[in-house]
Amino acid sequence: MLFWAVVLFIIMYPLYLIIISSFSEPYAVLRGEVWLWPKDPSLIGYRGLMKYSAFWHSYLNSFIYTISATALSVAVTLMAGYAMSSKFLGKRFVNIFILVPMFFSGGLIPSFLLMRDIGLYNNPLIIVISGCVSIWNLMITRTFIATTIPRELIEAANIDGASHIKCFARVVLPLCGTITAVLCVYYGVANWNDFFTALIYVRDRRFHPVTLVMRDILAKLSMDAATAAEMYADAGTNVEAIRVAEVVKYCAIIMSTGPAVVLYLNMQKFFVKGVMIGSLKG
Repeated sequence: MLFWAVVLFIIMYPLYLIIISSFSEPYAVLRGEVWLWPKDPSLIGYRGLMKYSAFWHSYLNSFIYTISATALSVAVTLMAGYAMSSKFLGKRFVNIFILVPMFFSGGLIPSFLLMRDIGLYNNPLIIVISGCVSIWNLMITRTFIATTIPRELIEAANIDGASHIKCFARVVLPLCGTITAVLCVYYGVANWNDFFTALIYVRDRRFHPVTLVMRDILAKLSMDAATAAEMYADAGTNVEAIRVAEVVKYCAIIMSTGPAVVLYLNMQKFFVKGVMIGSLKG
C-alpha cells in the first residue's frame, strides 16, 4: 500500500504543482517558493491569458475540430464495424487489407505529398479527415456488434425486406449505445489532444488548434517581449510582462487539458467497457 501511495504521489504531484502555480504570484513561482499551496494567491495569470486572443481563437478551433472529427469518425466506424461483422464473399481478404495499415504505413513524406496533391495542405479540413478511422476502434466495434447483437435479429429484418442501410439504422444502431459512447470518448480525447496533424499540414496560424498554440507557448521558456506584452498589456514593463507570462503557461496547460479531463472523468466507465470489449474474440 505504501508503494502505491508513493507511486500515486509521484504521478499526481506535478499536476498539483501546475495547478497551484497557476494561482500563485509570478515572482514567487520564479523564485521556486511554490511547493504545497499557492503563494500569494492571484488570478494574474488567468487575466493575462484572457487577453491572449490567439489562444482563445485556437480554443474555439479545437472545439469545432473535435466535435466534427468525432462525429465523422464514430459514424464511419459504426458503419464499417457493422459491415465487417457480416458475412460476405472475400471477407478474409478485406480483413487482411484493413489490418495491414495497422502495422505498416507509407511514412510521413508520402502522406504529406498525397495531402498536398489532393488540396488538403494548409486546409483545416485535414484535421477533421485525417485519422478518421482507427483500425483498433474498428476491431472493437466489429467485435461488439458480432457478439452483442443476435444475428437472427438482423436476418429477420432482412427477411422482412429491410436493406442493409435500413437494418443498420433501425436495428443495429439503436442497440449500439454502449459502443457509441466508447467511441465518442476514444475519438474525442484523441482529437482534442492532437497537435501533430496541424503541425505538419496546417501552416496558417488562424486554423491551429489549442494544443499546437499551447505547444508554442511551452516551447519558449522565456517568451519574447511582444508576445508577453500581448498576454498582459497592463504590465508596467516588458520584463514584468515576461514574468507574468511564465505563470500564463501554467494557466494555458490547465485550460487546454481541462475539456479532455472532464470528458474522461464523466465517461470513465465506458473506458472500462471498451477494454472489456476489445478483450473478446471476434
